Amino acid sequence: MSDHVLFDVEGGVALLTLHRPDKRNAFSRDMARDLADLYTRCDQDDAVRAVVLTGTPPAFCAGADLSEGGDTFAKQDEGSFSASAVAVPAWRVRKPVIAAVNGHAIGVGLTLTLQCDIRIFAAEATYGIVQVRRGVMGDAYVHWTLPRIVGMSAAAELLLTGRTFDGNEARDLGLCTRVLPQAEVLPAALELARDVATNTAPQSVAFSKQLLWQTWDLGPEAIGRLETEYHHRLMGGPDAREGVLAFLEKRPPVWRGRLDG
Repeated sequence: MSDHVLFDVEGGVALLTLHRPDKRNAFSRDMARDLADLYTRCDQDDAVRAVVLTGTPPAFCAGADLSEGGDTFAKQDEGSFSASAVAVPAWRVRKPVIAAVNGHAIGVGLTLTLQCDIRIFAAEATYGIVQVRRGVMGDAYVHWTLPRIVGMSAAAELLLTGRTFDGNEARDLGLCTRVLPQAEVLPAALELARDVATNTAPQSVAFSKQLLWQTWDLGPEAIGRLETEYHHRLMGGPDAREGVLAFLEKRPPVWRGRLDG
């Protein structure tokens, strides 16, 4: 059990909670290590069907830990430092990763959520990719994720000004799919995750997620080939039969497919 990221699994849903409440869940090296380890665990465990990432209130993640003051962004070893923030980004997990952003998400606290598949934001929280106002720059692959999520023009404004905004503007920009009152964010994310865990075939979701993230780098012909390849791997399998029968018989599906099976 990590002290920095709490972990719980119930009903096929893994809940990962950034947990440094005295620091508003400021991101640290230990938190980065633990989050990568838990993402790997979720990816490999067939009992986990969906993942929810959240933070211990009152914040989701206030950004980098600034406790070292002016040395926070001191020179790092070029052989070991990476700006990726977490060694295993959420898109590597073969299950949906839902960011339940239940409070302020600043700097890396926001860029980490852009690695997730689905984001639900708190309306009243503050968001911003503020690193240019701290003498550094955006991280966690944000120069790849953000333009593809909100477009080049909006990404340039957010990255180059470092300004902050609320949840409603985040939704208007396309950063999240839903904006809710802070207290409703985590319950909504868990409800969505439980629906995935119960009603979607694990292999189907894994292939679809992989293809979604690949679309940013592949043309339509390549995507068409991969869709065909993945269909051949799914059709004729037990879940392709079970999904149809469960629907016709009006009962919950019983999935048998395994990601490494």
